[in-house]
Order: sequence, then C-alpha cells, then structure tokens
Amino acid sequence: MQVLITTMEGAARVFAGDFREATFAVPDEGSESSAWVVTPGGAWCRSLYLCGALTEVTEVTDVLFCRLADPTGAFDLVTGGRRGAVAEQLRAIPVPSFVAVTGIAQLYKKNGSWAVSVRPEYVRVIDKATRNRWIVTAADMTLARIERLLAALDGDTSDARATRVIRHYGLTREQLRGMVTIIDGALTSVSTSPEAPPAAEADISAAVMEIICAESGPRGVAVQDVIEKAGSQGYTQAAVLAAIESLVTSDDCYQPQKGYVKPL
Repeated sequence: MQVLITTMEGAARVFAGDFREATFAVPDEGSESSAWVVTPGGAWCRSLYLCGALTEVTEVTDVLFCRLADPTGAFDLVTGGRRGAVAEQLRAIPVPSFVAVTGIAQLYKKNGSWAVSVRPEYVRVIDKATRNRWIVTAADMTLARIERLLAALDGDTSDARATRVIRHYGLTREQLRGMVTIIDGALTSVSTSPEAPPAAEADISAAVMEIICAESGPRGVAVQDVIEKAGSQGYTQAAVLAAIESLVTSDDCYQPQKGYVKPL
C-alpha cells in the first residue's frame, strides 16, 4: 500500500471522457519530466490516479493494450515488456475487474490525429465501493476546474493555466455546461442512496442477472438468449430489456460488444 500512496502524490484524477479529448501538451520547463497533457476540462495531467473497470487486455507482440472504463468512456492503457511487473499484474487480473491504476499521461500524433494513452506504473484490484468513491472525488475535482475555467472565460481570474486552456480549446460557456452535464451523469450512476426499486422490478433484475451469470461464456451471453430464457419464466421482452439496462447502469454487468452482456 505504501507504494501506491507514494506514486499517487500529485497525481491527477480525470475522467476518460475529458482525457480522450486532449490535444494540448505543455513541456515542464526546467525539468526532464514528461510534458503535461492538458484536457479541455482544465486538468493538467502527468501522473494519473485512475479507478475503473478493466474490460479488455490484449497482447500484440511484446505490447499489452488494456481498456479501463469509467462512466464517461475508457482509457487506453499501454505497457511493454513480456517480463514487466505491471504487464504480469495486468495479465493475472480477471476481465472484467475493478482496478486502481497509477500511470503517466501520454499525448502523441497517430495517423495525423491526436491520441492519448496511459502508461501504467502500478495496478491493483479494488472493490466497487472504492471505484465509486474515486468517481465522486474525480467529479468534485473536475467541477472545481470547470469553475476556474468559467472564471477565466469571464476574465475574473489571474489563473494563467485556466486562461491557456480556454485559448487553446476555444471553450465556450455552452461547452463547459455540457461538461457539467456529463459529470452529473457520472455521479448519478454511483448514487449511494437510490430509491428502493419496486419488488417486482427487483425480482426481474435478480432473475435476469442469474441468467446472465449462468449462461455467460468468454463473449458473455447474447441479449436475445437472455430474453428467451427469461421469457420462459414469464417475463416480457420489454421488462427484460429494462432490467438489463438497469444492471448495466449499476455496473453489475457490461456490454463487451453489441448485442451481448457479461457479468462485471
């Protein structure tokens, strides 16, 4: 645990939906450290601390490509070395699993367009509650950054970093409001005090989840198969689809590809 605390020092918490839109790199003057990757949401990223669902681990030659999903999108994790400690950790983690990752932000040109990735330096398996706490903290930090950007947009701040972000991305008040809406959606997905669902709805969700767990293979299980099996128990297609949507929203399962669901 001490290793994680040390590497997290000064690490940025940023959502995938914001990070993936970055096109701005700022060198750290007078330092040999890597450049800052600056997002439209005002995050200055070099060292990152991320939590999410590890949904994919793919190895090509001696490079490992992984996907880490949060409620706004997914980070691309890229690490090399067949015998690297981090690569071995990632290979050993069942997919899907909730994980915490510390890593280095990277911005580069790919096929003429900007692309971002994260070079993981440490990874560990966590529980859903830890992931949810990270989302709340990341949301608070993101909203605070947006407040600074709004102040810069109005000329009410001397924050040079916020001003540079506004200028580079040409941000408008409407765009910043759109970012707030996305963050609100992320927070809604991890609400700690949801209203209890009606008993019938809870029964359908439990039955559908049982089918998904029982029938899931490497690719998961086809939604149509779930509908048919639940239908034999007396549930309508509309009710089953609503239950699947609820289970995906609550992170009990996810969609590895179109038309399939898999337990998380």
